[in-house]
Amino acid sequence: MAKLRVDKIAASGQITEDTGSVFFDGVNDHLSIADSDDFSFGSGDFTIEGFIYPTGIPQGSYATLVTSGLSLQTYFMSSNSLALYVSSDGGSYNMISTANATGTDSIFQNEWSHFALTRSSNTFRYFINGIEKYTNTVSGAIYNDLSSLGIGDYTSGLGTYEFQGYMSNIRICKGHAVYTENFTVPTRELEVHPETVLLCCHDGENIFADKTGRHIIAAYGDRLSSPTPTATDSPIGITTFNPGLTRSVDATAGPTFQGGAGFVSQNWLTLPKGTTTDRNRTGGRGLFGGGESPAKTNTIEFVTISSMGNAKDFGDLTDSRLQCGSCGSSTRGLFAGGETAISPGKSKAIDYVTIASTGNAVDFGDLIEQVEKLRNGLSNNTRGIFGGGGANAPVGNSNIINYVTISTLGDALDFGDLLRGKTDMTAASSPVRGLFFNTATAIANTEISYITIASTGNAQDFGDLTTARSQAAASSSSTRALIFGGSIPGNYTNSIEYVTISTLGNASDFGDMNEAAQEKAGTSNSIRGIVIGGDPGLLNRIDYVTIQTTGNTKDFGDISAATQSGAACSDSHGGLS
Repeated sequence: MAKLRVDKIAASGQITEDTGSVFFDGVNDHLSIADSDDFSFGSGDFTIEGFIYPTGIPQGSYATLVTSGLSLQTYFMSSNSLALYVSSDGGSYNMISTANATGTDSIFQNEWSHFALTRSSNTFRYFINGIEKYTNTVSGAIYNDLSSLGIGDYTSGLGTYEFQGYMSNIRICKGHAVYTENFTVPTRELEVHPETVLLCCHDGENIFADKTGRHIIAAYGDRLSSPTPTATDSPIGITTFNPGLTRSVDATAGPTFQGGAGFVSQNWLTLPKGTTTDRNRTGGRGLFGGGESPAKTNTIEFVTISSMGNAKDFGDLTDSRLQCGSCGSSTRGLFAGGETAISPGKSKAIDYVTIASTGNAVDFGDLIEQVEKLRNGLSNNTRGIFGGGGANAPVGNSNIINYVTISTLGDALDFGDLLRGKTDMTAASSPVRGLFFNTATAIANTEISYITIASTGNAQDFGDLTTARSQAAASSSSTRALIFGGSIPGNYTNSIEYVTISTLGNASDFGDMNEAAQEKAGTSNSIRGIVIGGDPGLLNRIDYVTIQTTGNTKDFGDISAATQSGAACSDSHGGLS
């Protein structure tokens, strides 16, 4: 008789799914969040709390927990205590200096402990494991020095006061002192209060998660060993190691299944993995960034792919550029390379955003070389890949394939080579394969090539398009890749073609776009493909198709300004299905 495991099921009234933490190895590891009014406390109430598990002795007796420049700094001390520094002028810690929270319930190495710093009116309190260890009444407003918020190291990431160990459920509340007297330490993952402005280090699958959705979190550390560290490496990263907290699961969302369950009966059944949210990738966001309208732009806009309507403002890239490449995981969108106004006019910069939130892009790292006319990007949920582009003279068109680990900041690494140096390609992917379509080269061709995303190596021949074209757009489900429009000799085309990604072979006719155009950007969820903008005449339209059928594009909505040569990505495309 088959048995169903129930220790991993979260049903109505049962909350059993564990939370996670972030590990810091004590060498150049930290999280950073851009300056925000959320972290300018002034003279108001606030709370900073979380769980820590120190595994090493702090350098110079101090190890950073949470700090905001010269405004407010919290430390774990080698004396197993906590220290607090608070400034009202930015030049000295004139409000509180070296305030040690000590006692019989101090924090020790290789043990989980809860800490909480609160201000209620003018009273500052420091709690360790629910017991008040320090109190001080100090008036005045805390200085706001516009520094980024640092977790695990001093704000600037200088490597001076680095934390070694695990942090879980770091929460900041502005305008609310959660604790004003001794309390029982929480046993469930912390939740978002109305005054919560940050809640991070809580998700065992996503180091960049902020449960409030308000901030983009940057992670700095040893990325070269991720996602498969060696026995001697300890890269910053997510882990399911936690203080024994349980996650608050929406009881109305239905059961949560992890792993597989098999049944011996007249029928055979395998239950899906992950939470309902994990599996609901069909309604994700599509992002569109950069382009020419008619000058180079840094604008990022977004749509919900499963619906219809006009695009909304998301934020800005780090600089204005066009013909860049873009790809995405279920959490992050990357924009790379392209033509920029900054000398020498060809960019190697990679930007990233957190797709579920809004805000400006943050620096991720660099491509191997400066390239324009990149126009492509593909990914699964782990790796982002970019190929070719117009490189600096005398190199000419690049044949380099770059890859990055999307969850970890750092420069791109060499994956292999394209079949030849190319520009103006487009690309799409399944979770296993990435495809590159055609090129603007001296030889007009219909070439399709492919790579296996999880490995490294040179591209291989896949098949041919029916028509030689460049500057096309692409989208994909987990099984099909679609190619939209593009430039053909002497004209533009409105044709759409498709291939089955798992099977080598030539493309087949899918349907037509509403107009013959090039320089569109394309992305998808697992059901719909969308194309945005384009040339001729700078278009502002968004159109869509249903990927698993065939047929012509339909109207979706508009972007805010007519644009061409932008780039698009999503958190739910075929490479994630």
